[in-house]
Amino acid sequence: MSNDSQGSVCPTASHLSHSPDSYSDDPLSLSPPDELVQAGWSKCWSRRENRPYYFNRFTNQSLWEVPVLGQHDVISDPLGLNAAPAEGGDSNLGNGQRKRRSSEEQGGGPNSFKRAKVKLSPRLDEPERWSVEPTTPISPSTPGVKPWSSAPEDKQAQIYWDLDVQTNAVIREQAPASHHLPPHPEIELQRAQLVTKLRQHYHELCHQREGIDPPRESFNRWLLERKVIDKGHDPLLPSDCDPVISPSMFREVMNDIPIRLSRIKYKEEARKLLFKYAEAAKKMIDSRNASPESRKVVKWNAEDTMNWLRRDHSASKEDYMDRLEHLRQQCGPHVAAVAKDSVEGICSKIYQLSAEYSRRLRQTHLSLLQDPPTEACASPPQSRLVYCYPVRLAIPSPALPRVELHFENDMACLRFRGEMVKVNRGHFSKLELLYRYSCIDDPRFDKFLSRVWCLLKRYQVMFGSGANEGSGLQGALPVSVFETLNRQFGVSFECFASPLNCYFKQFCSAFPDTDGFFGSRGPFLSFCPVSGSFEANPPFCEELMDAMVTHFEDLLDQSSEPLSFIVFVPEWRDPVTPALTRMEASRFLRHQLSIPAYEHEYRSGSQHICKSPASGPAYS
Repeated sequence: MSNDSQGSVCPTASHLSHSPDSYSDDPLSLSPPDELVQAGWSKCWSRRENRPYYFNRFTNQSLWEVPVLGQHDVISDPLGLNAAPAEGGDSNLGNGQRKRRSSEEQGGGPNSFKRAKVKLSPRLDEPERWSVEPTTPISPSTPGVKPWSSAPEDKQAQIYWDLDVQTNAVIREQAPASHHLPPHPEIELQRAQLVTKLRQHYHELCHQREGIDPPRESFNRWLLERKVIDKGHDPLLPSDCDPVISPSMFREVMNDIPIRLSRIKYKEEARKLLFKYAEAAKKMIDSRNASPESRKVVKWNAEDTMNWLRRDHSASKEDYMDRLEHLRQQCGPHVAAVAKDSVEGICSKIYQLSAEYSRRLRQTHLSLLQDPPTEACASPPQSRLVYCYPVRLAIPSPALPRVELHFENDMACLRFRGEMVKVNRGHFSKLELLYRYSCIDDPRFDKFLSRVWCLLKRYQVMFGSGANEGSGLQGALPVSVFETLNRQFGVSFECFASPLNCYFKQFCSAFPDTDGFFGSRGPFLSFCPVSGSFEANPPFCEELMDAMVTHFEDLLDQSSEPLSFIVFVPEWRDPVTPALTRMEASRFLRHQLSIPAYEHEYRSGSQHICKSPASGPAYS
């Protein structure tokens, strides 16, 4: 949120990073007045600048000057509603007018980017653009020399993120999350083994029951789709979903029955695929409990197709493709009818195994905690508005086992019980900075390596073991786009990111338990901002994108503050996705732009394991 009321946050005060070695016993480090302490402020010492500064543990905000409640303090007056008006020009404007300065005054233009890119904004009279005061935050202390200090200074300029951008996202203050258990390497190792076992079960069931390989990435999309409705406690494995049958998994497996259809380039490939489809459909209808009518239709069409293939050897690729489409229309409904129960059985079995694994993991996890959590009544919602801060866990973390670290050329390698995860040096340094900004319970970095290992292992398991598998679900926008979004539209927060691919230091991500220590606010569908400017590039899962649009509509409908979302989604038109249709018809839509294929690109979701962070792959 760009707020032109200069009483909310002092525009001349630099945003300072808070580091564990910035405390000092210097006599100047006196406690601030009681009212400032209650608002979260404490006085610290900057070794680099050799002077004191003030740090707010609630918001991670730092100031050189003494905070003034109602002016600098974002806890008591986060939106500047009670702040003194700015000198010159704005003194006669109301708070709402100061926040919504017209786009003409700012040299504004149309608001949005997208690949079917959509900007949603809550009010029809809201300008298309907010001003953003460029600032260069200053770190008050130099990070201490750590055994894992890595990337040299000359490589830092090549890193693809900007963690100095201050957030404009405002939320209602929330109590720490009580239902998430703190991450532990032992549990993460067991979770990885169980998820791998579940993937193997899925592969075997598809082979045994349908004679096909699992559709590519379908298990990963199943995890995403289930988590949209899952009410269970495990951060990765679904355990409490209604309905039990996953629409995503069912749809993808059915699309590959009786055989998987692939893109055809040459005539001979089209001829071979047509023959295989006819043969597989006939074999399937003979081996299943099909009705006499279904058997008759499928057999007649399959035999007619085979006879045509034997007779006509001069057909073109288009002829074969037309014949294949006709065969699918005639046989498809009958084949789907006999496969329906079997495919539902696959979906149900995978879900039941996942729920059992989830229960087993939680029992083991609770046994590791020194003070197991007890069922507590839900705390009433807080009314105080604050700038967004990372999610906090209510359950304290136990002592964590040792994780070994060594470097191999450009890669940081972390090992626990023989299981090694890797991340390039640039992203390892990024994780250290995010941890320094966001973590409040580990000032000496004693748990840093263990938490990084859990984070990397979690995403490695979610991605899958195949070559480049899962990386498409974590694709990131190019840096130039993020810079433009921040400069032109005041975007400072990502709705779908991870500590590995985020551009800003504040974002929503899939896993609050591992990612909260590195700046995450948790899953976006549980995130309820009051105001701010947000970028949303969701994983391309239809159920998740549809739930995202529903959440957008609810947030925009409830807010009277400046609030906008710039959304990047695929332009799927055949068939069109519900999410795209709903956004195009939304009353909150302000602008839409479609970027053709080969004229846009994404940064790879595996950028954190590329050997050179400066040359991380991009794909169109």
